[in-house]
Amino acid sequence: MSLSGAGAALVHPFPSSPGRLAARLLDEPAGDPRAESWASHRSRLGELPRGIEASDVIPLLEASGIRGRGGAGFPVGRKWRRLAERTSGTAVIVANGAEGEPGSTKDRTLMAIRPHLVVDGAQLAADAVGARDIIFYVGSEHTVAVDAMRLAIQERAASTHHQMLLRTAPEGYVHGEATAAVHYINSGDPRPTSSPPRMSQQGVGGQPTLVQNVESLAYAAMIARFGERWYRSVGRDGYAGSALVTLSGAVRTQGVQEIELGTTVGDAVGAAGGVTTDVAAVVLGGYFGTWARARDVWDLPLDPEPMEDRGLAFGCGIIGLLATNLCGVAVTARIMSFMARESAGQCGPCVNGLAAIGAETARIAAGEAGASELGRVERWTAELPGRGACRHPDGAAQLMASALDVFGHDFTWHARTGRCAVTGSRVASA
Repeated sequence: MSLSGAGAALVHPFPSSPGRLAARLLDEPAGDPRAESWASHRSRLGELPRGIEASDVIPLLEASGIRGRGGAGFPVGRKWRRLAERTSGTAVIVANGAEGEPGSTKDRTLMAIRPHLVVDGAQLAADAVGARDIIFYVGSEHTVAVDAMRLAIQERAASTHHQMLLRTAPEGYVHGEATAAVHYINSGDPRPTSSPPRMSQQGVGGQPTLVQNVESLAYAAMIARFGERWYRSVGRDGYAGSALVTLSGAVRTQGVQEIELGTTVGDAVGAAGGVTTDVAAVVLGGYFGTWARARDVWDLPLDPEPMEDRGLAFGCGIIGLLATNLCGVAVTARIMSFMARESAGQCGPCVNGLAAIGAETARIAAGEAGASELGRVERWTAELPGRGACRHPDGAAQLMASALDVFGHDFTWHARTGRCAVTGSRVASA
């Protein structure tokens, strides 16, 4: 199983009724691989409302309940308010489209086909918090998205009072983290930094800075057009809003899907054509997320709050399905090795802790380690959170802890017998 194997397919489970059409970020012309022009964007959605004061926009976002879509899930309105209270027109907006998470393709898909929604949201944020400069921070490997955003900025240059710049982010998992983005823009070093000062006090160029995921900005632009009641009415079964998710693994149509929050895991998979084989487990939220047994989450509403209540993560909206004929120990070992390689390299827990966990987990997966090594992995995983210079080791430890729970029997079998409980082979393979 590869969580990075999701394609660019788009799946739209929303019914095509007039009341629901405006709910989609990726609305018609659905599946068009070309970037929508500014003229087409305005024709489809209308102009972004003008003359909206910051005192009106921020409460609107707060009332909508929208949370950030970059992974942390912080309330968008509260984040904007904090910055608005600290700036006097000198703030900077960073529209974060780095998307270094291997299992996610939602941000690059959004930017590639709906770049002007992202520009709308960034301009709205700039007006709301008092900013002149907007920086679009896009992963350099997402070449289609980079080209689309560059063209959109050019199309809008003559009609805006904002200074808009495009910066390409270097490849790397941690390079999309908010402080890493600011650090790279300031100095060319894409490693995360620790606080204080907070970015809302001192970020790009020493100015108060808002770093917001591009999907969050696009939804802010939609809420500004259609209102917070529209956003809250979109979700299912009492949940508010919609979101982009990326499906991968044992699902017929891999790629980006726009769901109503409250949609269950099973319904999202069904809208993508269903499973290709029996599914043993699901990874939710990506490499900073959590493993769960498929039977335990198939009817789970996809929404940050109920997922957090169950110790799960919505994160950046990844749903990765692990087939029953694949080894969860082997897949987890590959993820942990990746996380160790992607260390920011600036603290012991990341450099040494993740490397040790990754190495021992790989040995267990290969049938080369026993119960004592498994015990060390369990102990190190419990000790790692909260000790790093950034949250990279915390996220890796969260995923590892969930793997030890979900695949606990398999880990024990590997350690005791040197064989894979799934494949039966001497050396596990996935």
